[in-house]
Amino acid sequence: MLTDVKKRVKKTKKRSNRTEKFEIYGDVLIEREVKPNGRAGRIYLPMDWIGKKVKIVKIIK
Repeated sequence: MLTDVKKRVKKTKKRSNRTEKFEIYGDVLIEREVKPNGRAGRIYLPMDWIGKKVKIVKIIK
């Protein structure tokens, strides 16, 4: 069973050239630029968002 999961994960990591659309429902939208932080990136969000569920979508320019 673990082998099947690894195969599925590998299949989902492939990138395609097509543009995908997402439909997300929420009550607030904040647009920020990702800042460098060591070998990763960081986005600062409001303190009252701590403990809340957040989704990040990379926008194609």
